[in-house]
This record gives sequence, C-alpha cells and structure tokens, in this order.
Amino acid sequence: MRYGRIRAAADAEVAYYHCFSRVVDKRFVFGDLEKERFVKFMRAYEEFCGVRIVTFCVMSNHFHLLVEVPHRPAPELLPTDEELVRLVKVADCSYGSVQLALDLKELREAGSGAEELRERFFSRMWDVSAFLQILKQCFTQWFNGVHDREGTLWESRFKSMLVEGAGEALATMAAYIDLNPIRAGIVKDPKEYRWCGYAQAVQGRKRAREGLRIAIEARFGEEIPMWKVMAFYRKYLFEEGVERLAGEDGTPARRGFSEAAVEEVLKAGGKLGLYDALRCRMRYFCDGMVLGSKSFVEEFFRLNRGRFGARRESGARPLKRLDMPGLYTVRDLRSGVITPSKA
Repeated sequence: MRYGRIRAAADAEVAYYHCFSRVVDKRFVFGDLEKERFVKFMRAYEEFCGVRIVTFCVMSNHFHLLVEVPHRPAPELLPTDEELVRLVKVADCSYGSVQLALDLKELREAGSGAEELRERFFSRMWDVSAFLQILKQCFTQWFNGVHDREGTLWESRFKSMLVEGAGEALATMAAYIDLNPIRAGIVKDPKEYRWCGYAQAVQGRKRAREGLRIAIEARFGEEIPMWKVMAFYRKYLFEEGVERLAGEDGTPARRGFSEAAVEEVLKAGGKLGLYDALRCRMRYFCDGMVLGSKSFVEEFFRLNRGRFGARRESGARPLKRLDMPGLYTVRDLRSGVITPSKA
C-alpha cells in the first residue's frame, strides 16, 4: 500500500523537510550552467511559494534542499492583490502578472470571482509538494529546451524527510547537506563550492545567511545576532574533526580522520562521531522518514500509526553505528546505512 507523503501535524505552525531528488539513470548532466539555473529557479519559487530554504546543495546528478514550510496564513494575512501580482512576476508563471492584475481588477469591479482566482495561486503556496513540483517541472522544461531533449529528467518523485525544527536535528541535517561536495571529493572546504547554501552565505547572500541562522538558532535554542551566525555555523561544521597541531601550552595534537580511517572504524564495528559521520553518505538522512529527538519521532509515530504494522509498539529508532545521542529516525534501516567512500 502506498501512503501519501509524510507531513507535519496539521496544527504545526512551521515544518522542516529534507528533500532529495536524483537525475534519471544517475547520469552526471549538471554543469555550471545547469546548477546556476537550478538555484535561480529555486530562489524564485521559494519566494512565490512562501517557503524558505534553510540550506541546499546542487550536485552533478542530484540535489538536496532543507526547506522551512510555514502554515498557511489566516485569511486576513494572505497576500493582497498587489503582492500576489508581484509574486507571480517573480516566479514568471505561465499566467502572466500583467494579465493577473487586469483580471483581478475586472473581477473586483464585477463583485465576484476574484477570490476564486486568487485561490488558484494560493493552493500552490505554503506546501512542500507544490514547491518541489513547480521547481522540478520548470527546471525540466528549461533543461530539455537547452539540450534539445524530451521526456522526464528525474528518476522518480522526490524523497522527503520530516526534520525536527529544534535541538540537534535541523543543524545536523544542514551540515550534512552543505558537506556534500566534501564527501564527493570536489573541494576541501564547502565555501569553495558555490552551489550550496554555506558558500552563498559566505558570499554575503542575505537569504542564505538567514537560512543558516535558522539552523544555528535551533541548535543553541536562542537568538543569535546575524554577525555571529557564520562563525557559529563554520565552527559547527568543522570543530569536531578538524586536524589540530600540538599547542605551546601542551594541548595535544589531533589529526583529522581520512576516509580509509573511517572505513576501518566501521569495519571494526565502532561508532562515528558527528563530524566524521557527516563526511559519509548516510541513508538515515534521506530514507529515515523522520529525524529528531525521541519525543518528536514518537509523536509522529502516534499521529501516523496506520502507516506501521500492528505489532510495532514504538516509533523512535536510534541511529546505529553513530555516536549521535539524542537523534532518532522512525525507520530501522539495516543495510548500507553508512557509506564512507566518495559519492
């Protein structure tokens, strides 16, 4: 039985999703031009749909997005006609902004029909599925036109994973996404890979910095001034595993772990710490369905009891072979959960 996509509780003010999609046949078809265009589409539809990208990474054959999706606003807080026209212009929708402005004006003067027209657009906002559908479809149309091809570009519908918006979960997922080019061996520092959220934040992009601020504030549970966000996030990315020389005060040296060393630890049955785990590919962060504290995952299990077998008594499952106390998923993955090799 195929269930609908997982969702946060209906009364949640905001929800966070890790979204992932791969090119059909896993072909490496995204060069610099394609990555730049994908990010451009992403930012346009982010604004149109009323969602926010916490961070992202566009690779040569797949992408990762960590998306904040707020609850639909109350009727009195919905965009005005003028604001809606502006959003449609930003997204460059097939229903043009000029035509929309004219139609809304006529319908307002006629006394009916304007709200029904507005709802056609609002139904595609504040929804993770609608956002990804628009993004993937429009990028596919552009890609097929540029490369003179037809047919689907993506291997299947996108995967999504519900992520708790407090504690370690959100920051851990953000770091996992921004470290994608490190795992692939493309760069030695994610700031050098311009198609990820961290690199855009380093470049001074406001929306990228605001996204990382969400992740860091969730991690520390307090408001953090924007000028501190970048330092805090970089420290979070690298502190646990950075190579360190012996200090004059007698501080012992600490070497960074190589992929070979990580693989040896896994073969020996040992557990990986945060930094070394994030340098690996982990199915937990794509296929775990939900990531968060034990209480967060158990609440999801309670609200979605029908998705699971009658014999299952609890929802939260610890992340095996990882030294990440406090983080759980709802799926008890058994094979290929950690891949230390480059991807």
